[in-house]
Amino acid sequence: MPAGQKAYLETESGDRIDCLFNPAELSISQTNGWQGPAAPGRNAPQLAFTGGQSGTMNLNLVFDTTADGSAVTKHTNKLLDVMRIDDRIPGHDASRTNGRPQWVVFHWGDLHSFKAVVNSLNLSFTYFSVKAVPLRAKATLSLTQWQDEGKWRPQNPTSGTPAPHRVHQQQLGETLDRLAARYYGDSTMWRVIAQANGVINPMSVKPGTLLVIPKAKGAVGRA
Repeated sequence: MPAGQKAYLETESGDRIDCLFNPAELSISQTNGWQGPAAPGRNAPQLAFTGGQSGTMNLNLVFDTTADGSAVTKHTNKLLDVMRIDDRIPGHDASRTNGRPQWVVFHWGDLHSFKAVVNSLNLSFTYFSVKAVPLRAKATLSLTQWQDEGKWRPQNPTSGTPAPHRVHQQQLGETLDRLAARYYGDSTMWRVIAQANGVINPMSVKPGTLLVIPKAKGAVGRA
């Protein structure tokens, strides 16, 4: 297993949806509203703050159960469940039609997102067994901030992990085994990099991709 912590989604009901692979990439967006009156004779108006907008987070997750042959849906169904109205939520009353899905919080090391609703979920099943059992899936989630919680300062997702990480930008002609030889002094440790970045096919990593390089114990390569 690679050094570091596994990402997961915490649900409002206290359940936990573990990420089999840490996301290779996630994006966070926060928008503020500013408006100004017409400014005749001036280059620009004086803006006034009109309030913040809900933050958003987008992430891609990979679920793979080829190792044990079980259906990957045992994981993806948990994501589908948080899109549905949940009658366990306090205050739920079907007679008042006030039902809603749960909010979630994304955790990865020292990064903890705002409470967010899953605004959209796209699932792609990309690999099946000979018996048509789905074994691999990609999930694209769009999260939208549920409420104002005051200050929210996302931190580096690799800070606070048991061993520090580095980030490497993939260059033309580089391969994961060459990166493993460079950073660990052992080309056979390329799987450490692959697992830390959710890479299924090591030949699919494109130049320019930012890769997390876990600080593996006993590494002798360049720091």
